[in-house]
Amino acid sequence: MDIPRLHPDTIEEVKAKVDIIDVIGGHVVLKKRGKDYLGSCPFHQEKSPSFSVSPTKQMYYCFGCQAGGNAITFLMELGKQSFTEVVLDLARRYQVPVQTLEPEQRQELQRRLSQREQLYEIMAITASFYQHALNQPQGEKALTYLKEERAFSDETIQSFQLGYAPAGWETLSNYLIEQKNFPPQAIVSAGLAIERKDGNSYYDRFRDRLMIPIRDLRGRVIGFGGRTLSDEQPKYLNSPETELFDKGNTLYGLDRAKDAISKTDRAVVVEGYFDVIALHAAGIDSAVAALGTALSLAQVKQLVKFTESKQIILNFDADKAGNIAAERAIGEVTDLAYQGQLQLRILNLPTGKDADEFLKSHSQQDYLDLLDRAPLWLDWQIDKAIEHQDLTQAEQYQAATQKIIKLLQNITDVTTRTHYLKKSAGLLSADDSRMVPLVIENLQTAIKGLKPLPEPKFGSSNAPTNRFERTKYATPEVTDYPEPIDEIEYGDYVEQREEKPAEIAPVSIHPNQRLIEKAEGLLLRIYLHYPLHRLTII
Repeated sequence: MDIPRLHPDTIEEVKAKVDIIDVIGGHVVLKKRGKDYLGSCPFHQEKSPSFSVSPTKQMYYCFGCQAGGNAITFLMELGKQSFTEVVLDLARRYQVPVQTLEPEQRQELQRRLSQREQLYEIMAITASFYQHALNQPQGEKALTYLKEERAFSDETIQSFQLGYAPAGWETLSNYLIEQKNFPPQAIVSAGLAIERKDGNSYYDRFRDRLMIPIRDLRGRVIGFGGRTLSDEQPKYLNSPETELFDKGNTLYGLDRAKDAISKTDRAVVVEGYFDVIALHAAGIDSAVAALGTALSLAQVKQLVKFTESKQIILNFDADKAGNIAAERAIGEVTDLAYQGQLQLRILNLPTGKDADEFLKSHSQQDYLDLLDRAPLWLDWQIDKAIEHQDLTQAEQYQAATQKIIKLLQNITDVTTRTHYLKKSAGLLSADDSRMVPLVIENLQTAIKGLKPLPEPKFGSSNAPTNRFERTKYATPEVTDYPEPIDEIEYGDYVEQREEKPAEIAPVSIHPNQRLIEKAEGLLLRIYLHYPLHRLTII
């Protein structure tokens, strides 16, 4: 909702009526110490309380992390909300009339705020309705699925308020309209009902489905995810976009995970609702899920607000679909990752399992150990570039090399670039130490704008440490090409070469370089571009 600018009088009245002890006391256990109050800081982990709140000054200050401010800044930082959102929430809480800078917008704003409050009420009542239906005879199939197939305890089912949407076409609609007296159009606006073509009646959007409430950062229900219990498609059905629910900006479970993300300094993103629930049930509370779409840039920006290290671990399925989802997520945040504004890691669980399946046969510590070892996104993509490639085949070697070059060409940090050039060269040369320096040189030459790596000296102290470095001993670089081979004989087999030799990438060689290095360079080119001669070279 676009909110007009609030009148300064409204802001000042909110500040005057707010009690900072009342506000902070709802989130922190405070104990009176003299004229002030003391508690454990909610913004960092500490053993001894150092978070001080002054009722006379209406201010707070942490002597541990130096966080400080008033009630408004406290809620802004705690919930990662905007100033206007916090002021509006406090205005409702302390019954302060809301004014805008433009008087003509005041009535419209009040109407929209009232409409949103009604939608929140409808969603909360609906969640309770579904939860109740789950424990009725009609919800037995859904409850059995949760307990037997998903192995969720009663405590977990209740904690996440899982429910069941009855199979009837108008069960929920009739309940909300006839018993709760909500206008039909409000139920449609909440995404819970669909208007029939005649315009005179409505039917339920969710029918005979296991229901998962989706909440905002404040824990308010804003939408639902419904899993079918039959062969009906789609398997998962989400609420449509509404005044409350924006799928591309919402992460399932973030309301429960935000504190754990701050404490562990990392967020874990999994594929589905049940992965999140299983991880939280196992005590891994930093897990969230995108809502049936690839992780978006907006969702990533939400997550990094809660982690100082900006570390996000994507734990998608290791199957083809999961890898595609990971690639798409990486594509959304590549710029942030290259700039160092995001520490993105990828975790593929053994045997291709998802988090829910993995935890059925492994402990919490097993999963945590895998999180600790999750590779950075660039390592994961480089490994994927050579996965299932036969590097003894020229075309597959070239394809893998091109993928790696595309990944490395955007690295601007010299140290990082050096690390990944060496790693990539080691993989492409199968860790043959004789070939690694030459493969590094090939990658450097191919990557536009990259400066070459420093290389070890080969004997003469007069030789420059970098083949491209100009010194008083240097002369213009020489480009050497191997002589074309017309034919080669192997026993009774003679291979005839085409008159036009295959195009071979040039090797840049410094005049002071030993002849053995020239030979190695030429042999490597022949090895890469003339597969038939590889046995001879080896």
